Amino acid sequence: MTTTDDDRRPKYQRIADSLREAIQSGEYGPGDRLPGENELMAAHGVARMTARQALGVLKDEGLAEARKGAGVFVRSFRPLRRRGIQRLAQEQWGSGRSIWSADIENRTLVVDQVAVSEEAAPDQIEQVLGLGDEDTVCVRRRRFVLDGKPVLLATSYLPTSVVAGSAITQEDTGPGGTYARLAELGYKPVHFREEIRSRMPTKAEADQLSISAGTPVILICRTAFADEGRPVEINEMTLDAASYVLEYDFDA
Repeated sequence: MTTTDDDRRPKYQRIADSLREAIQSGEYGPGDRLPGENELMAAHGVARMTARQALGVLKDEGLAEARKGAGVFVRSFRPLRRRGIQRLAQEQWGSGRSIWSADIENRTLVVDQVAVSEEAAPDQIEQVLGLGDEDTVCVRRRRFVLDGKPVLLATSYLPTSVVAGSAITQEDTGPGGTYARLAELGYKPVHFREEIRSRMPTKAEADQLSISAGTPVILICRTAFADEGRPVEINEMTLDAASYVLEYDFDA
């Protein structure tokens, strides 16, 4: 009999694949407990380490989560579909809506950590914003929590010379957020650029986003440009990769 590629895969991977298929088919729904190590050992005739590795694959993929003393469960959090183009349309923030409203539907979003300060700009930020050595930036640091789950850390940098005295320097920027306020100041964003990368999180990021070991983060750096190509904001975002689907919908 010919050996298939699947047959040559490690046993733990085959077990993980079967559990993943069971989750995707609905055999195990959100919040359901998955078979434990002892059950997998008995069902598949494998060692404890192999069973543990199989469950670890699902945890690393964000499909399952461990609950201390209770076992491993199908993750109940529904990933957020981030609509990268629609959310930045002027009709969103220009009409007083949050750019998040394009993504979250009727789900509950909370910004549970906000810190605003005036600081010297890091070198790279200074270069992109075209600032001088003596110029400072308004720095806005936030953590976004969706349905009780931290999903995003964001740090925005804006030239102090542009935003001084405006609501952008306050914790609550008001309807439409930062982009609506920039428009009122005469610096309406007319173009955006996003760069996307991925890596493993730092310990601080993992703690702040409440993600398990092995789960990567997505890094998105967005630059907002006003007329004549002037950069007016840089937003560095760190996303829990298991909590997001990135969607980009555009015409050919």
